Amino acid sequence: MTSTPSTTTTVLQDVRPWGGSAVDLVITDGTITAVEPRSTTARHGDGATPPSADGAVSTVVDGRGLLALPGLVNAHAHVDKSWWGKPWVSYGGEATTQGRIAHERAHRDELGIPGTDVTLHVLRELLRHGTTAIRTHVDVDLGIGTRGIDVVREALAELDGAVSAEIVAFPQDGVLRRPGVIDLLDQAAAAGAEHIGGLDPASIDRDPVGQLDALFDVAGRHGVGVDLHLHDGGALGAFQIELIVERTLRTGLQGKVNVAHGFAVGELAPSQQRDLVAAMGEAGVTMTTVAPIGAAPLPLALLAEHGVAVGLGTDGIRDLWSPYGTGDLLALTTRLAQLARLRYDEELVGAARLATSGAASFVGREVHDLVVGAPADVVLVDAENVPDAVVRAPRRELVLSGGRVVVRDGEVLV
Repeated sequence: MTSTPSTTTTVLQDVRPWGGSAVDLVITDGTITAVEPRSTTARHGDGATPPSADGAVSTVVDGRGLLALPGLVNAHAHVDKSWWGKPWVSYGGEATTQGRIAHERAHRDELGIPGTDVTLHVLRELLRHGTTAIRTHVDVDLGIGTRGIDVVREALAELDGAVSAEIVAFPQDGVLRRPGVIDLLDQAAAAGAEHIGGLDPASIDRDPVGQLDALFDVAGRHGVGVDLHLHDGGALGAFQIELIVERTLRTGLQGKVNVAHGFAVGELAPSQQRDLVAAMGEAGVTMTTVAPIGAAPLPLALLAEHGVAVGLGTDGIRDLWSPYGTGDLLALTTRLAQLARLRYDEELVGAARLATSGAASFVGREVHDLVVGAPADVVLVDAENVPDAVVRAPRRELVLSGGRVVVRDGEVLV
């Protein structure tokens, strides 16, 4: 006789989704299955009830009336690059894109990068701050092949699903200028990487048409996405985005192409900016930003008007490119709001959605919110309302991933 798998039910009591009225979230096998009005007679306090006759387990978690947000989504990470957890590494190298690439290639081996230990350290810090899903770029090049992807997957496995991830096979050292890199990207896509990356087709490879044609060929054959770093600004950057839009439409990859950074979008004159953003919206091209200090802010309202989804990410954290980074995406949301000069409550709520529910597509989810049918990724903070949470970025009191408590009082439990 075949046994029926047991059901695990968790009731997260007394929480305020998006700062609204207190409710109980009922979670079954990692998915939110009910959002019920708060019952004054319901049981308080954490604990598990004994298994029922069919093996079902029920757990009660007290949310203490805290504000609830969906798990934070880091839409642009580099979890394979960090030296965090090792003794301090002083920054070196020339402060240009090419200089940082050369410096990283010269010193990563001596630091054990990529390595499961350092990657796990970064993932745990992301989780501690409430990030439960990520899209991470992982270096693929002639020096390490695709080994970095294996390292990241090993580190994710150590956390037993507490952080879910989509992987971008990323050619940090260039594409066409390094013969054999396109073959590595092809191998990574064939082996399950959800996306392939690119890097400044004009200023790094000096052949924007050639690089983009090669990338879209690989993506089209394997049905994967394209997530391309574009630092080039002004007219040069805008021209490359136009090429990306053309190829997205030509290959039928609408909704599967992302421009990371895309500084040019914030730098264009208003009429040019509107035309380019409209074209991106029609092609389903998305954007990710790391809210960089000193760059022209992205026109968030215009992007939203034209249906261009925007994700927020930490970029690299304490790596050979920069010593900065804490892994706190909610604090980064504060910075995004400041740089974009957001002040009104609805704008601050919009920033919180950009970093949570609005980023569902960046991690392969149809829905990522505190609603029935969504994965039970929940972050609790002690805040009056969502604008207060965005402005202060308070400690994450409790984090659930797939209905499982993985962080309590700011400490990781997995």
